[in-house]
Amino acid sequence: MYISRRNNVTTMGPADGPVVVLAHGFGCDQNMWRLTAPVLAQRYRVVLFDYVGSGGSDLSAWSEERYSSLDGYARDVVEVCEELRLRRAVFVGHSVSAMVGVLAAHAAPERIGALVMVGPSPCYIDDGDYRGGFTAQDIDELLASLESNYLGWSSAMAPVIMGNPDRPELGQELTNSFCATDPDIARVFARTTFLSDSREDLKSVSVPTLVLECSEDVIAPREVGAFVHAAIPASRLVTLDATGHCPQLSAPQATTEAILDFLAELP
Repeated sequence: MYISRRNNVTTMGPADGPVVVLAHGFGCDQNMWRLTAPVLAQRYRVVLFDYVGSGGSDLSAWSEERYSSLDGYARDVVEVCEELRLRRAVFVGHSVSAMVGVLAAHAAPERIGALVMVGPSPCYIDDGDYRGGFTAQDIDELLASLESNYLGWSSAMAPVIMGNPDRPELGQELTNSFCATDPDIARVFARTTFLSDSREDLKSVSVPTLVLECSEDVIAPREVGAFVHAAIPASRLVTLDATGHCPQLSAPQATTEAILDFLAELP
């Protein structure tokens, strides 16, 4: 069970139930799902894990070569699914993990039968008519700030990303999560995330897909949700009455209900 140890895999819910895999985003770990996972586990077998380099994963397994592209993270997903012998699982990916799920589903279609994308963005940089929410200069400055002072960047950016200034404890939680990540690993993951372009990969998605967006999100604005929805014919777009980039923490009930509604309609 090397992969399970490497990726700190945990499971909850009925062993024989339909499977839901929850995947975290940049600077986070499986704890991001702590408010949604127990509710999902009342009906489903829930699989949680940490990408190598995050949370309780085996840091000795991390390599810059592998994790300098989203394919490396997709390999983590496929290997977890293979070790657990999952078939037709529902993959729920937050933020950059939404695109990781697209890659994993393409690489191992027998393992993933549906996708839930929470705050997805296939490309963060504006490009012609495409609006990703950032200019190339914005991203260059973001990465330069992160690489020069990761802890300072985390303290400044996490509350902005969380986007609920009236609840500062949420921003502090994300700050703590970012700061718990090894800065050298975080720098690589950040470049992999913010310089990625998965727009063409969306064309490969043929499984039922739920696109979950927030009404206000500085990382994945609504123009991006509309683009993802339009690019995937089998998708459904739901806009949550929530702000920020982490609705599983800021609006856990609405997030969980939207996922459950989608799951209930799967064949």
